[in-house]
Formats: sequence, structure tokens, C-alpha cells
Amino acid sequence: MIRLAFLALAAMSTPVMAQTPAPPAPKLLTWPDLTKRHKPMPDATVDYGTDQMQKVDVWLPKGKTRGRFPVVVMIHGGCWTTSIADRSLMNWIADDLRNTGVAVWNIDYRGVDRAGGGYPGTFADAAKAADQLTVNAKRFNLDTRRILSIGHSAGGHLALWLAARPKLPTSSPLYTAHPLRIHHVVSLGGLPDLEATAINANNGCGTEVVAKLVGAPTPQHPDVYADTSVPRLLPLGVKQDLVNGREDRIIPFVMATAYVAKATAAGDTATLHAMPATGHVELIAPETPAWAEAKRLILSYFGKTQ
Repeated sequence: MIRLAFLALAAMSTPVMAQTPAPPAPKLLTWPDLTKRHKPMPDATVDYGTDQMQKVDVWLPKGKTRGRFPVVVMIHGGCWTTSIADRSLMNWIADDLRNTGVAVWNIDYRGVDRAGGGYPGTFADAAKAADQLTVNAKRFNLDTRRILSIGHSAGGHLALWLAARPKLPTSSPLYTAHPLRIHHVVSLGGLPDLEATAINANNGCGTEVVAKLVGAPTPQHPDVYADTSVPRLLPLGVKQDLVNGREDRIIPFVMATAYVAKATAAGDTATLHAMPATGHVELIAPETPAWAEAKRLILSYFGKTQ
């Protein structure tokens, strides 16, 4: 009884520490916040195949220019799944770049949920769409000497993969003798490491989609990640900038930190730009600090200012 009384007295006499209220969580953009806006439209569309997804939208700066337009290859995300997203999800930032004097080659591709998608189709589409830039460069007055690729989410993986194509083994069905040369990559909340994505249940795409993307092992293709997952092809030999939101609920932040560590260890220059109060949608919304940072990187690469 004495011990219980002592404990009760001690509890009464112990000062209660004031609790500092946690700061309110930032209000993040939702997909409707972006997609319900007026949608700007491209200047032209190029077909590179017979499927309705085998197209490229071309965005061209207005007015006169000296020389050819600097150009970026842009790749949308959507978990490599056509029913989730197509190239039009990038229209708002493509328009923003067009208005700052940069042309955009906004590619589409067959997702894993479409006939011909998955391996090798999704990758072959992205490659062929990118290579069409060279074919059409004169038609649209595009400068192919310094090309930057930029991708969002799953498109971040493909933007890096396009830069990695010169590293593909000749035995790969995805090998091309003279792929379009990418000189700089900006990944917006990307998923560059397919092996890591396949085992991280916290990623918003889920783990099963990776199996659909890379296909089942075969005697001819026993290692499904050898020519599909970017870390397997490091070093890329090009500068890489990753812009990721701290509050991204779709792509875990560790996806970026882990990849940058691998790329840096392999000898590449890879920089992570961590954006506070930023989710996944903010990365492709023109008014956000995250897009301002991405645009700064793009314009700086081309020697332009905002």
C-alpha cells in the first residue's frame, strides 16, 4: 500500500510536458487538380507504328529563332500501363517548355495492358519513338546535338533507360546499332530500379506490374533485368538529375536515394533534388516549385534562363 501511494504521489507531482502540435500536413495536388484544367495541345503528331499508342506529340516554340530548337524527349508515367495514363498527362509541362523556347518530343508507347506491350514491346516502342526524332529533326527544325530526356514516374525509368541504350548487349532483342544519343536525364519521381520496385510493396504501382513489364525468364532471356533495369546498365556516362517529392505517396523516397547511391558508386554524376511539401502530381504541374526546379535544370543544360 505504501508503495502504491508513493507511485501515485510521484505521478501527481511529475510535471506534464507541453506537447508541441505537429505541423499540418501539406495539402498535396490530386490528379483531378491537374487533369481538369484546360489542356493545351501540341503542334503536330507523328506516327511511328500502327497502334494508336505508337505516336509522338511535337511541341514547338513560337516565333522566330536563330538555328534549330533545343529539344527534350519527354516520357509519361502511369505504371507502364496505358489504361492509367498516356502522353497527354504531360501536356501542361510540355506547353510550359514550349513557351520558354524548348521543343518537346512527347512520346507514347504500348503499356503492359495492351497487345504487344511488356517485353520487348514497351521498350521497343520507347526506343523507336525516340529514334524518330532524328528522322524528323529537319522537318521540325530540331537540334539533335544535345538532347535531354525527361520522364515522370514510370517514365523516369524509361528516360534513364533511353540514355542507357548504348550499353545494351548485342544479344538483347532491344539492341540498336545507332540509338538516339541522350546527353542528360531529368527523372521526376522515377522508378529506375526495376528489381527494387518489384520487391517494394510501398510503391504505388505495385509489384506485379514489373513482372508484366520485363516478362518471364526464358532460355534466350534468362535474366529479365539485364537489359531493362537501369542499375544493371550503369554507368550511363551522362549527367542525371532526380527530382523527388518528400511527401510523394506513390513513389517511396528511398527509390531515389538508393538509385543515386548506385549511380554515383558506378562513377556517374547523379544528383538528387529533394522537394519539400511535394507529392507525385506536383512534379508535372507547371506552377509548383518542383517543376520550377526541373525546368531550371533543363534550361541550364541548354544555356537558357527562365
